[in-house]
Amino acid sequence: ITVRLKFLNDTEEVAVVRPEDTVGGLKSKYFPGQESQMKFIYRGQLLQDQRRTLRSLHITDNCVIHCHRSRTTTTTATLPDPGTTASDTGSLPLGVGNLLVPAIMVVLAAVWYFRINYRQLFSTPATVSLIGVTVLFTFLVFGMY
Repeated sequence: ITVRLKFLNDTEEVAVVRPEDTVGGLKSKYFPGQESQMKFIYRGQLLQDQRRTLRSLHITDNCVIHCHRSRTTTTTATLPDPGTTASDTGSLPLGVGNLLVPAIMVVLAAVWYFRINYRQLFSTPATVSLIGVTVLFTFLVFGMY
């Protein structure tokens, strides 16, 4: 049978396989040396079991298997067990990206403070602009989190 291997950049490669071939055999035949980096997706499901045959997965002639090549080699053996993870998972690394949102919030709060206490310094277009920036920032923050 022929199976189309489709990649994220919309390129395709035609693979000629037998129905009794396994997922692992398909990876090693068409991606030698990169088996651990390749992930196959068929009908929205990740094909994780390397021993399953194409027939047992109901892969027939001219089916499309989506291929994703990950940058790092990760296997299920190296992933930590969710029940035994340390309490350190809540800490975030400090960086400019993590500090940008709070910094903009502080600046907006200071501008609103001056707008309320020193009303005479803000014209109508400045107030409308401040409202617009505040609403836009609020939507962006809620969209991110």
